[in-house]
Amino acid sequence: MNILAIGDIFGSCGAEHTQMVLKEIIADENIDFCIANGENASGVGISRGNYDNLTDAGVDFFTLGNHTFGKQDVIKLFENESNIIRPANYPDGTPGSGSAVIKHNGVRIGIINIMGRVNINLSLDCPFKACDREIEKIKDSSDIIIVDFHAEATSEKKAMMFYLDGRVSALFGTHTHVQTADELVTPRGTGYITDLGMTGCEDSVLGVDKNIIINRFTKAIPQRFEYAQGRAILCGAVFSIDEKTGKCKSVKRIAVR
Repeated sequence: MNILAIGDIFGSCGAEHTQMVLKEIIADENIDFCIANGENASGVGISRGNYDNLTDAGVDFFTLGNHTFGKQDVIKLFENESNIIRPANYPDGTPGSGSAVIKHNGVRIGIINIMGRVNINLSLDCPFKACDREIEKIKDSSDIIIVDFHAEATSEKKAMMFYLDGRVSALFGTHTHVQTADELVTPRGTGYITDLGMTGCEDSVLGVDKNIIINRFTKAIPQRFEYAQGRAILCGAVFSIDEKTGKCKSVKRIAVR
């Protein structure tokens, strides 16, 4: 089974580009299932409209992150849709779920979303313990398990790779908006990449208008962020997974302009 994981879809530029190119990518890469991090699909958060448009474009499942609750629509999405989750280490009682199992073409795909704590300004439970809990919850009903670790620090993500080695089929990082070149399959069969990268305007600073960010650095004047427009890029990775063993066979980085 080939699973496409798409890095943070950022603003209208990223959402529109995904809608334009995703079906072609699915055909070219022989994709069976597509997961996207959608926490910035509507700028900050995800709206019902963007959820619907991206689903129509070919996204099968959505993970989120520190901007999970940027749009009020997400509460209704959690209540009415089975293919969207938020990080599992939000405090008890937070709306939404941290994991789900989706049956697709006869394969039971378990998906877990967790968030790092290093340089993330939120009160979160331990992501390692949260992942233990979610794996225990879904392992008997899943043929494969995929984890989106939405985190800032590469060290935290790398530590999670070793912690989960052989226990999950694939682990990918999101949040930093810069694609890393360290994709690998661990000796115990877990596919890994530190960060999938961003899907949004390439001529930008992490998706934001470059001049605004330059001014913040050079003049220290606070300015409202404006999302950049222009040539777009879709970043992600394709994980080829043996659904009988749950082991990853290969990882391929992609960047589609």
